Amino acid sequence: MEVKVVSSRLVKPRYPEGVARPDTTEHVPSSVFDRLTYHIQMAIIYAFAAPAPSTADIERGLADVLAVYRLFAGQVGAGPDGSPGVLLNDHGARLVEARVDGATLADVAPNKPTPEILKLHPNLEGEIEEVVQVQLTRFGCGSLAVGFTANHAVADGHATSDFLVAWGRAARGLDVRVGQSLPPPHNHPDLFRPRDPPHVEFEHRGLEYKRPAPANSSHEHHGADSVVIHKAHFTKDFIAGLRAKASAGRGRPFSRFETTLAHLWRTMARARGLGPHETSTIRVSVDGRRRLATPPDYFGNLVLWAFPRATAGDLLNRPLKHAAQVIHDAVARVDGAYFQSLVDFVSSGAVEREGLEKTAVLHDVLCPDMEVDSWLTFPFYELDFGTGSPSYFMPSYFPTEGMLFLAPSYIGDGSVDAFVPVFEHNLQAFKECCYSAE
Repeated sequence: MEVKVVSSRLVKPRYPEGVARPDTTEHVPSSVFDRLTYHIQMAIIYAFAAPAPSTADIERGLADVLAVYRLFAGQVGAGPDGSPGVLLNDHGARLVEARVDGATLADVAPNKPTPEILKLHPNLEGEIEEVVQVQLTRFGCGSLAVGFTANHAVADGHATSDFLVAWGRAARGLDVRVGQSLPPPHNHPDLFRPRDPPHVEFEHRGLEYKRPAPANSSHEHHGADSVVIHKAHFTKDFIAGLRAKASAGRGRPFSRFETTLAHLWRTMARARGLGPHETSTIRVSVDGRRRLATPPDYFGNLVLWAFPRATAGDLLNRPLKHAAQVIHDAVARVDGAYFQSLVDFVSSGAVEREGLEKTAVLHDVLCPDMEVDSWLTFPFYELDFGTGSPSYFMPSYFPTEGMLFLAPSYIGDGSVDAFVPVFEHNLQAFKECCYSAE
């Protein structure tokens, strides 16, 4: 697929006439959760069938929504006191127009992420001045691919999905945020305050933070170049069967997420050929908005992680209910008290005294462990620029073995698409057992 870039420009916030312009010297400091998360560019791909929305509508909507979500129009940098954060300088978002000649979107659109789709969004490497980048790639058939990238250090998936829905509303000429505060609340000095004195109730070393590895330790990639991403589609009926099986005899059934992840955990253990005594740990994102009684529309990062763990022998020899219960219990432990304990731990000075490093860094290979980002409850499919919902949506190509993305299927009936990076030599084994409920 040859993608030809037609233009590249900045789209700056557009404020309503008669409204005073905001202060463009304000600096929003990074919260403890912003500093703790992955500092990477995340990318997603949308596809819109013909007749696709116009560039003019998309660009107008982007200018209008950036005037409300100003963090996405600013630039990451240090404040006057040297603290990291975002300067609300209205720098703008990067908008790239591109086209593909001689091919339709159906011809080239993969049903799973491959290196080819990296051409459908701006480059994620190197120094990127903008927090948000957008690429509009038009095909001869009239279809449109929208590649969206954003700096994860500024906002998590929850916040980003709110922005995307608001962008679509702005493109359609509607109020950006119905029944919500304008602008959305972001970090400020009084929001995540430690207790006085700090009260660290839980152990955070080895979970959110770790001691640095010895200088002479090796970092082998173990064949990361042979990772492929498999898209597993689980129908609504298949998931219902899994839930019934896992929840039998339990007063309250496990959630769709808990059940699907438990099934994938067991499937990965079998496909990887893990020994019965090998321990597998999953890094599971947990949203802290309700847990810290923060406004649900808080714009920024507000995620910690649960770490369910089990031996491969227990995963494979015990029923599905066991894996689901381990996941459920681990997530339940990351409650409001845990989030507050993390705030107190960071403010205690232990991180600096002990030279601790955050554990949220990318690796090529996670085996025997896993990580999962669940987008099952995010309204990604509600992005509508005026011609209807996207025909499909998926993450870009992130070939980290064992890092899973769960997304609602474009079918919209409750089925789930799991994007699973596996070693190529484990792919056949994964396929053979991922659709078995045994």
